[in-house]
Amino acid sequence: MTTAADAAEEAREPSEARTLPAGRLAELAVHDLALIEKLRISFEPGLNVLTGETGAGKSLLIDALGLAVGARADTSLVRHGSETARVEALFDRLPEPLICVREVSAAGRSTARIDDESVTAARLAGVAGRLVEIHGQHDQQRLLDERWQRELLDAFGGLEAERAAAAAAVEAWRANQAALAELSLDPRELARRLELQEHQLKEIVDAKLRLGESAEIRARLSSAQHAESIARGSGEIHELLAGEGTGARETTAEAASRARDLAKLDERYEPVAERLLGLAAELEDAAAEAGTLAESVEHDPTALARLEERLSLIYSLERKYGEDEAAVIAYGERAAADAERLRTLEASREMRQAESARLLQVVATTGGALSRGRRTAADLLARAVDGALGGLGFRQTSFQVAVTRRPPGPSEPAVEIDGERVAFDGSGVDSVVFLIAPNPGEPARPLARIASGGELSRVALAIKQIVAEADHTPTLVFDEIDSGIGGRGAEPVGRSLWELARSHQVLCVTHLGQIAAYADAQFRIEKHQRGGRTVTEVRRLSGAERVEELTQMLVGAEGGAGARASAEELLDRADAWRRSAGG
Repeated sequence: MTTAADAAEEAREPSEARTLPAGRLAELAVHDLALIEKLRISFEPGLNVLTGETGAGKSLLIDALGLAVGARADTSLVRHGSETARVEALFDRLPEPLICVREVSAAGRSTARIDDESVTAARLAGVAGRLVEIHGQHDQQRLLDERWQRELLDAFGGLEAERAAAAAAVEAWRANQAALAELSLDPRELARRLELQEHQLKEIVDAKLRLGESAEIRARLSSAQHAESIARGSGEIHELLAGEGTGARETTAEAASRARDLAKLDERYEPVAERLLGLAAELEDAAAEAGTLAESVEHDPTALARLEERLSLIYSLERKYGEDEAAVIAYGERAAADAERLRTLEASREMRQAESARLLQVVATTGGALSRGRRTAADLLARAVDGALGGLGFRQTSFQVAVTRRPPGPSEPAVEIDGERVAFDGSGVDSVVFLIAPNPGEPARPLARIASGGELSRVALAIKQIVAEADHTPTLVFDEIDSGIGGRGAEPVGRSLWELARSHQVLCVTHLGQIAAYADAQFRIEKHQRGGRTVTEVRRLSGAERVEELTQMLVGAEGGAGARASAEELLDRADAWRRSAGG
């Protein structure tokens, strides 16, 4: 049977399914983590609210999600009596879903997996950490990082082009400085290197080396050492081959003549005659070459001394510049190139120095444009966040965005902008700090120094609401966002969360029904006794269950018909506001 509460709940459901934000948390499964024995939750796009009594484990679910996205593992979270706690998160990331698993053993070992691939916790945080941002009382938040504050301001101000231009200018200047450093030689060192290169080059060029020259000289010197024996032997060879009457050449020629005579009688002797004639010619050539070689043997002591001196020079060059003539010649070519580079180094250095001055001016121009854009955006962001904080109960709070240009250190490069010398890097010339003065008359302090986690969560909510379009983190989590808020100030917080959930998936832990009433999906976390052990369970509420939960959140477990009517009225009022806001 459908109750009136069920009908009202159905009427509150949107008529069309909302588009899922890419990377939103679709499902969270937890096993053996503290009080949680086993549970699985499917979250909705939009605003998901976690409610339940204190100590039931609402924040424990946030801790579980933190493990799944790479937070530091705490072995004390492993359920008593279990060896391992396990958390699995499913994200609807495009084009493929992403599954992140984290296991923590009681012995202290932690393992992580992404889509069944083992990874380090740091790698897990690098991938999944970008999909979830947790704002809890004791967590270090990205919003407290001044570098992230600067990125948020740039995104809010639409300064992506200015920031890219400033980064490109700094990168070009750094590249030129690196090239200039390579040219930075002391003039005396430059002169010394140039003199050395020119001396080496002259030594090699004057030698006029030929490839294979040393081998040729060694052969000639070896022959000269046996000149007498070579001359006598060459004469004997010549006599044996070409001696009058007894030489092999004449004997072979006579045999060829007789073979030719026989060929007239028997033609089979014709090839023999031809071969013998060829041998006679070969013997004559061999005799002539032996005589020539005998004449080429060095006998002149002066010529031999010149050969030895030349070989000594070649050996000296090889000891200095390479193992053979080819290596020495190649060394000379490199020396010529180095000498030319050194001769033009001063001109190159002057050119780079002029380029450095020009690039620094580009850095100053682009950095100044980015800085001025940031200051304009800072005023707009401060006023917008101030207004959002007023709606969240911070009526006396002042929010500021300080944009200051960094003074240079003693040896730090600097540029001049608006008559002021400032340091720079790839992010520009500014430091950006979010400041807040919670009470009138107190000085504004950096957001990172706010002591109250609940206060920080609401400030983060206000900032997130303003810069929602600039921040692309799919899932935002707020723990204890209602800390210090009374019933009167809670409803605006619920409305702000719902508005933020139009562009992000939002998970929120709250004790206040005025916030829970604006949920797109509400989950009750409760403790039970099972088998003598305490276990935490999670149940999605709808219809009468949700009215009952809100009743208890408003007045406690003893609430009567009046309290129930107040809960229904709160849901109706939230539903009417959402319809008027376009939900």
